[in-house]
Amino acid sequence: MTGTLFVVATPIGNLKDITLRALETLKNVDIIACEDTRVTKKLLNHYGITDKRLISYHEHNEKETTEKIIKILKTGKNIALVSDAGTPCISDPGFRVVKRAWEEDITVSPIPGAFAGAVALSASGLPTDKFLFIGFPPKKKKEKELRQSVETGATVIMYESPKRVIDTLTVIDRLYPDAYVVVAKEMTKIHERFFRGKPAQVIEMLSSENLLRGEFVILVQYREKGEIDIDKIRKEGKTLLEKGYRTKEAARILHEIYRIGKREAYRIVQELKNQKE
Repeated sequence: MTGTLFVVATPIGNLKDITLRALETLKNVDIIACEDTRVTKKLLNHYGITDKRLISYHEHNEKETTEKIIKILKTGKNIALVSDAGTPCISDPGFRVVKRAWEEDITVSPIPGAFAGAVALSASGLPTDKFLFIGFPPKKKKEKELRQSVETGATVIMYESPKRVIDTLTVIDRLYPDAYVVVAKEMTKIHERFFRGKPAQVIEMLSSENLLRGEFVILVQYREKGEIDIDKIRKEGKTLLEKGYRTKEAARILHEIYRIGKREAYRIVQELKNQKE
């Protein structure tokens, strides 16, 4: 009998954001393959898991360590794959070993949890019916990548480092100055912040407060002028109200995202609110 490869999601910041099933899995597996042993030990020590063998598995040793993990799984041992934060394989190492496990008929079992892109989207106030996750945009040909993504009409979700977040927002501003942008910073942590507005406005907010530290998620929504889907607008207005947004704030978001008149946006939200009551 071969072992099982558990793909275990861990918190993106707040250590309390871990599932009971994830903790149970980490306690019961024989080995934990982790991106950075120091980061994983901090999580394990917090929950009193101190007797586990850890294997370092990251982008620089992924190829050779994959085969090592596969050999161990074939001996019948169970291994948990974790990244430093969030769900493994999502802009993090893991794809290679998961692919090899399937090729070798080894059971792969996902233990779901946090995914920063989805967490940011859920609190952004942007349309959620269609979204596109692109991970970290490339340093080269960034403009081409953004054009291909943003012009799909979906809400685009991307990660960015503190050193490049302004540069990426500047490219977005040059290409789509009327787009609506939300930047989520340090989600689930003490200094969690959300910045909303046109690209130039968000750049000014981040620059003026010297906030270029931590983890960033950028969300972009762009609609061509004249592209109006009233059913989609009403659906989004209903979602905003359900999330607790006040009428005026929900109307402002609809106005900025869908480029409809302020009065029309307010009318739609007020109508939805009256129907709810």
